Amino acid sequence: MVRLEDLQILLHTAQLGSLSAAARLLDISPAVASAGLKRLEAELHVRLLVRSTRSLRLTADGERYLAHARAAIEALQAGEQALAAGQQALHGQLSLSMPSDIGRQLLRPWLDDFLAEHPAVRLQLHISDRLADLYRMPVDVALRYGVPEDSSLVALPLLADNRRLLCAAPTYLQRHGWPQRPADLAAHECLRFVLGDALHERWRFALHGEWSVVTVGGRRNSDDGEIVRHWAVAGEGIAYKSQLDVLDDVRAGRLQALLTDYQAEPAPLYLVCPHRLMLSPLLMRLREFLQQRLQQYVAAEGASLPQAGLR
Repeated sequence: MVRLEDLQILLHTAQLGSLSAAARLLDISPAVASAGLKRLEAELHVRLLVRSTRSLRLTADGERYLAHARAAIEALQAGEQALAAGQQALHGQLSLSMPSDIGRQLLRPWLDDFLAEHPAVRLQLHISDRLADLYRMPVDVALRYGVPEDSSLVALPLLADNRRLLCAAPTYLQRHGWPQRPADLAAHECLRFVLGDALHERWRFALHGEWSVVTVGGRRNSDDGEIVRHWAVAGEGIAYKSQLDVLDDVRAGRLQALLTDYQAEPAPLYLVCPHRLMLSPLLMRLREFLQQRLQQYVAAEGASLPQAGLR
């Protein structure tokens, strides 16, 4: 009889590429993890992993079996969540991946509130601007800007009408002047964001429905959105970030919204998971909670964005 814990050892070992790392994640010793894999291979009469002192990889049989092991674990988890749906208190564990800036500024304290409301829920947070591979990494769900390119992923909108916001610190604008049209940005110090191998240097704006693109330059770029925001607040240049990332700074006057007569690029925020089996009562309640908080945050009374005007 195949044991669930042995399937979990296989799944995490394949995801992490390390038996020791899988053992640490499951809070067991490497010896127990190794014994679980050997027991599973004996039960199936196949070799699932090729192990050496320096590397570990799935065999062809292991690759084929891994999908079934993952499906079995997810089906059992879905069954647990279905039973929990009939209970008043939510319980279970979710592993969440989220962008650095919004993750630290907004989502982390909001998730603390969510945990306070649901004491039987456990959350594991992965805060990074690198896109998590939901099929390979030990992550259940990710919060991402933009519609996922992978059409097999399930994407649930959290704030579909979110957009980017062009902004700079008053100190920067005093030194370098205000851009009056997108083309002016070519002469400014622009703070650019790197996602994967792509540098976001082509910034788009629309006026009366007509979109234009300006290629911007600058001495600073980073793959961490929080660093880009800190540079902007420090007066080092102009940023073009999600409104959610800079809204507090604009409302407090640390940053000034620019080119507000133009429509900025869309930056919808989605909750993304590998497939619909993951849409547990816990996940759906978390989505509802975050949607409500985001809408309240953007629409806070008396806290509308200041207008930049032409300077």
